[in-house]
Amino acid sequence: MSDDEVAPEGATPTGHEPPERDITDGGPDMVQFLAADGTRLEVTPQTEPYAAYLEDLDEDDLRGLLRDLILVRRVDAEGFALQRQGELGLWPSLLGQEAAQVGAGRAMRPQDYAFPGYREHGVAWCKGVPPENLLGMFRGVNHGGWDSNDNNFHLYTIVIGNQMLHAVGYAMGVDRDGAVGSGDPERDTAVMAFTGDGGTAQGDFNESLVFAAVTGAPVVFYVQNNHWAISEPNDRQFTIPPYRRADGFGFPGIRVDGNDVLASYAVSRHALDRARSGQGPTLIEAFTYRMGAHTTSDDPTKYRISAEVDAWRAKDPIDRMTAYLRAAGAVDDAWIERTQEEADELAARIRKACQTMPDPPHEEMFAHVYAEPHRLVQREAQAFADYQADFED
Repeated sequence: MSDDEVAPEGATPTGHEPPERDITDGGPDMVQFLAADGTRLEVTPQTEPYAAYLEDLDEDDLRGLLRDLILVRRVDAEGFALQRQGELGLWPSLLGQEAAQVGAGRAMRPQDYAFPGYREHGVAWCKGVPPENLLGMFRGVNHGGWDSNDNNFHLYTIVIGNQMLHAVGYAMGVDRDGAVGSGDPERDTAVMAFTGDGGTAQGDFNESLVFAAVTGAPVVFYVQNNHWAISEPNDRQFTIPPYRRADGFGFPGIRVDGNDVLASYAVSRHALDRARSGQGPTLIEAFTYRMGAHTTSDDPTKYRISAEVDAWRAKDPIDRMTAYLRAAGAVDDAWIERTQEEADELAARIRKACQTMPDPPHEEMFAHVYAEPHRLVQREAQAFADYQADFED
């Protein structure tokens, strides 16, 4: 079943009646620079602290953000298709969350370290991780997919919320290394930890807020509130929005329109600058929506109605940025067509790389269990080798 399929007309998803209020409305606290139709909004007292971060973006930069959105969506679509065709074991789609991820990813400096969950394909793209590496993990042919230190992008974390503690620990280390508040823009470092709204219910998440607060760690918690923790909606996860949780820990919380790449970028830059300068942590809630399934093993038509998805489709991040740049004369049909062709070429490259990935040697599964040789693992490795040799005979 595709992500766009809906339940039969008149059918009611099990266990959830959507609230009467408009769930696409992020409220008066939400930072936003582009309306859903691509209109550039006037700067308000609410958005003024972040507006300056957009002033140094020229037309090339703005086109670059739209290009990122288009290519990241194409990578995601290819991952989904490859799983459906039996080439991947699983794929967690980011459809609808591209602006939240690209905005945050492009706000980071090369030395900033990202700690993702398992859906941060857009952040990985911005940090320079080849998409093929993401597919390798979901194809099951490597030990995670990449060297984290090559791009300052940690391995995907499947255990929900666990990466938040990893991020705070790394941020505390950065501070102790003297790479915070030195005034050197090439040295001062921030850490960004990504999770979803469901991750905020985990003990790991709350413990990480405690450690970050009391140590003043240079970390930005980035919660992508996509409104569904698998089949659990927001109203079954919390009674106040995630950004307000920061108040109880003593540091700032900001809600940003996660479908507005300009707002996501500006707010992320603001929070990262605070962290690098030694002003401590910030919690950002990117208010967005998961347009597709939780993963390819999920069927969202069982628990949500198509009208909800349609309401969010009208706020699509790519359509919004495209309309803005078209109105400004920064892109035209020819530019869009070239970028779509680039996306198709990228997809073809990814597909070929995925289908031709070699299987790892069987014995490698025993190679990195412990840092030092371990007798039990050695016996198991030998038994497995003997078993494999039987087939050769």
